[in-house]
Amino acid sequence: MTGLRDSLRARFEIGAHPLSFRAAVPAGPGLDRLTFATAGGAPVRGFFLRPRGAGPWPAVLVIHAHGNAYGIGADELMQGRPALAGPLGPALAASGFAALCLDMPCFGARAGVGESAAAKAALWQGRTLAGQMLGESASALDWLAARADVRADRIGLFGLSMGATLGYWLAAVDDRVAALAQECCLADFAALIATGAHDLHGPYLTVPGLLALASNGTIAGLVAPRPQFVGWGEDDPLTPPVALETALAELRAAYARVGGDLVIHREPGIGHQETPAMRRAMLDFLVEHLRL
Repeated sequence: MTGLRDSLRARFEIGAHPLSFRAAVPAGPGLDRLTFATAGGAPVRGFFLRPRGAGPWPAVLVIHAHGNAYGIGADELMQGRPALAGPLGPALAASGFAALCLDMPCFGARAGVGESAAAKAALWQGRTLAGQMLGESASALDWLAARADVRADRIGLFGLSMGATLGYWLAAVDDRVAALAQECCLADFAALIATGAHDLHGPYLTVPGLLALASNGTIAGLVAPRPQFVGWGEDDPLTPPVALETALAELRAAYARVGGDLVIHREPGIGHQETPAMRRAMLDFLVEHLRL
């Protein structure tokens, strides 16, 4: 699978979007508001939350969701969003984790550039908006792993919806992600296209030629044998049964081949949202695998 990982790293633009740390300003108890800069000098906002007590701590990179709520971005960490069971940052800190979340392009303090315009511009330049998001998220891992107060060997990744897809794509090609928790976005793209459900997803997700390279189930399977949590509601229109079950079968096959802990949490009668039960199961998973 080394050749596939190398091809995916290139397609996902890993290393092509470095961020430079600029400043940290206290924003609350244990909370810093961060400023990074892209290679072109554009500012990137983030938040870093520390748990109580002395480090080094295990940490979680949180990749925020989409939800057509462009103004939220990294505020998701401390303020939550409707699709989450509550703000995740305080829950992570209470469980002993540091947490980092950055504004993805077109979100939060970067919402001045629209998603459609940014996606088109990137594609015309031979890049993708998803690639920029992934490259910047890999740079966020660089920053986390370099901190003296963070356990570089105990960095997890959480994402819901957009954050989930970006999360399993990044974890598939970056072994620094020691455990992955993804919610509400595991789906086979070919099956989505066949059902028409692909048009429920944003243009950021368009990566030309990806289906010829690998399916999402295969990509998520590259995380094995590292532990992975997958949560979803069975009535989620973004992951219709045929698309989810196709990807899930490939993911299960990967863990059957190479081993590792694959935790499945599915809830009937639930749509595109994290429930309190899903949140508890996800936090238990992170505690079990990262707080060793």
